[in-house]
Amino acid sequence: MDTQNNCSARRRHAFATGIPGRMRRKLGLLIVRCNTYKGAASETFCHFGKPARSPAAAMSNLILIPARLASTRLPGKPLADIDGVPMIVHVARRAAEAGLGRVVVATDAADVLKSVQAHGFEAVMTRSDHASGSDRIFEALCLIDPSGIIDTIINVQGDLPTIEPQSIAASLAPLADPAVDIATLAVEIERDEEKTNENVVKVVGSPLSVSRLRALYFTRATAPWGEGPLYHHIGLYAYRRKALERFIALGPSPLESRERLEQLRALEAGMRIDVEIVRSVPLGVDTPADLDRARQIIASTARA
Repeated sequence: MDTQNNCSARRRHAFATGIPGRMRRKLGLLIVRCNTYKGAASETFCHFGKPARSPAAAMSNLILIPARLASTRLPGKPLADIDGVPMIVHVARRAAEAGLGRVVVATDAADVLKSVQAHGFEAVMTRSDHASGSDRIFEALCLIDPSGIIDTIINVQGDLPTIEPQSIAASLAPLADPAVDIATLAVEIERDEEKTNENVVKVVGSPLSVSRLRALYFTRATAPWGEGPLYHHIGLYAYRRKALERFIALGPSPLESRERLEQLRALEAGMRIDVEIVRSVPLGVDTPADLDRARQIIASTARA
């Protein structure tokens, strides 16, 4: 995939602002207008060239949170109220607390965009026809950073309002190894009923250390067989930019379609995924019952 052309196709012309051109060049800022949602234009700040200070520190990491308003089991899920705040805002707060850099919500709904912005976070509009969150964050990346300055993209699911900031931060650790294309998270399964639950995705991996695996397979089945720990996969990913570009260009793979697990696409293509083992599983909100649990957890945390 020619990402530069892909990104460029989404850009339009730079337009004048109240910031003098000389100051924009010094800050490394460009404002571009992009047609992103039902033909409506949106405005996005992009860094380009070399900012005056420490571009790597400022721009190397980007946390993207995909948020699709439509949900068959829980309609309007990103805007579901939890302790007086929309769920997607709770996720953005946790992501910001991880201290990794810029946090942006990528959504297909104007209501989500407005709500996120009203709570002081950044959001960008994306198309409504994306098949996956990975496709959505890739479009958002092209809109936000068409010049390719950002090196690492962390995809935090928009339905994880209880995820711990330290878990998000831990996702970057495997990328210290230049051989790793994608990093993700897992927790050791302790409850026997989860070992056979097809809704609990398991990662099968070769141990690299007490806290890291090299992923060999992901499955909904109980695996591997025999004595030893099983690991619950947490659907949070840290991509090198080139790895994300390649992943999106590949398209769905046979095992991905069979298991309904997108990460298998990367493994089938020979990409390396390493897994950082963390201590807690965040609650994924998919049903009204999950939402009630999230409300209880966050309310109890607020009282503590």
